[in-house]
Amino acid sequence: MTIPRDTHKADRIGMVRVARTLSNVISPPIMFAITGLALGLYERPIWPGLAWGAVYSLLIALTPMVVVLYLLRTGRVSDIHMSATHERHIPYLIAVTSSAVAYVLLVAFDGPMLLRCLAILSFITLGALGLINTRWLISIHATAAASTWLILSLIFGWTVSLILLPFVILICLIRLYLKRHTPAQVLAGVVLGISGVLLMRLFGCFVP
Repeated sequence: MTIPRDTHKADRIGMVRVARTLSNVISPPIMFAITGLALGLYERPIWPGLAWGAVYSLLIALTPMVVVLYLLRTGRVSDIHMSATHERHIPYLIAVTSSAVAYVLLVAFDGPMLLRCLAILSFITLGALGLINTRWLISIHATAAASTWLILSLIFGWTVSLILLPFVILICLIRLYLKRHTPAQVLAGVVLGISGVLLMRLFGCFVP
């Protein structure tokens, strides 16, 4: 197995440091949170939209991240990027459960339809990632970037799409540069992210 460039603190300098920082900032939880807030505001007035977006973001993005930080603090994962497949099992399980809880709350309290679709997509995509992860370290960064890009493109138009596309390319290149994933693992993540959104689209989701 290839050792990532940023495994050791001593190596986190120069471009490696920049790439690692960007990878942490443009991370799946951040992308999930931004998407949730954007869709909540799109469908509802500002305060209800923000509230529903915050509920989604807290469950889908913050809860799994808190779990990861706890596992990191207690030594059950070696690195926040969790390059070892076995380290990702619990976070994926928490994320899938959080998606289900988010969907139940959205249905029970008449939440935005777009967020209901997003919760279902999260459940399916994160479940697929978790299953694949038992055998292969597919890139969740690539999956999140691709799905976020396509969802926001479908809802807000192709101007937004062109603005966001460089970030998708950037995060994929960063994961390759840091040697966190192989090209196949990144490409598989992109395909999973896009195909998940297109599948939901067939059932009437993510239509502006």
